[in-house]
Amino acid sequence: MSESNAAIAEKRFARLADVPLRSVGAVGGFTPREVVRSIRDVVAQKDMLDLLVKRDLKARYKDSALGFLWALARPLMQLAIYFVVLGQFLGAARGIPDFAIFVFTGLTAMGLFQEIAVGGTGSIIANAGLVKKVYVPREVFPLASAGSALFNFGVQLVVLIIATIAVLKPPLHWQIFYAVPSVLVIVIYGLAFGLFFGAVNVYLRDIQYLVEVATMLLFWASPVVYSWQMVNELVDNPVLVALYTNNPLTLAVIGFQEAFWVAGDALEQPSNLLLRLAIAILVGLVLLLLSHRVFLRLQGNFAQEL
Repeated sequence: MSESNAAIAEKRFARLADVPLRSVGAVGGFTPREVVRSIRDVVAQKDMLDLLVKRDLKARYKDSALGFLWALARPLMQLAIYFVVLGQFLGAARGIPDFAIFVFTGLTAMGLFQEIAVGGTGSIIANAGLVKKVYVPREVFPLASAGSALFNFGVQLVVLIIATIAVLKPPLHWQIFYAVPSVLVIVIYGLAFGLFFGAVNVYLRDIQYLVEVATMLLFWASPVVYSWQMVNELVDNPVLVALYTNNPLTLAVIGFQEAFWVAGDALEQPSNLLLRLAIAILVGLVLLLLSHRVFLRLQGNFAQEL
């Protein structure tokens, strides 16, 4: 019996010896071939990615009576606070027609970015058990966070459209097409943040808290509760206005407002907004590739660090 087991073990070791070693983590040059290989590896794990997204959503709303409706709780509470405190008490609603729709549009756009960036940053540590036990492309964890964020975004978007219909100003205009490049900008930059800081967070655990603070600052640096027109009028320095306007998140929020805030059609907006969004997308893709490169360089020691 022992001889039979020894023979089986010897055959198993022989088969393992024939399997080529595969480098994980620190790769060689940054070539299109490696990028394509990484994308192919992630696509091959699409079933795992789907399971992770469903697991995140079920875990978040498990044993909840309202279930996925809780995805609306935070943005609706923020909307109520900003509408009452900033809009009515501090007078921010003056000069901004349909202020509630204006604010909820910005909250929906920025909420997507914040959830992708913050969720991606903590995704590797949150899935430490899987990282240490099995090998899958580590990119699936930030991508799963982005998937659950997009689901919540879809729920909020439906409510936003219902709200525009309730005020008798549905987005039935050609500007609705601004929504596509705007969402692309948000997702691309959110994933770039999530991949880069998700990898660094494994080694420096304070990064997650810094990202939360940074996304909060980016929220207030975008025209969510105040209009771009207000900044354009109050700031005399054209260089500062240009820097503010060309912030990709500012462009994405303005594009989203152009798409769904019909009452703002008559107000002045940045010139060549579609061109600016297209440039932001191209720059974002480069940033995403660089972030992915850093992720690949650092992922080899994830299991040991965790």
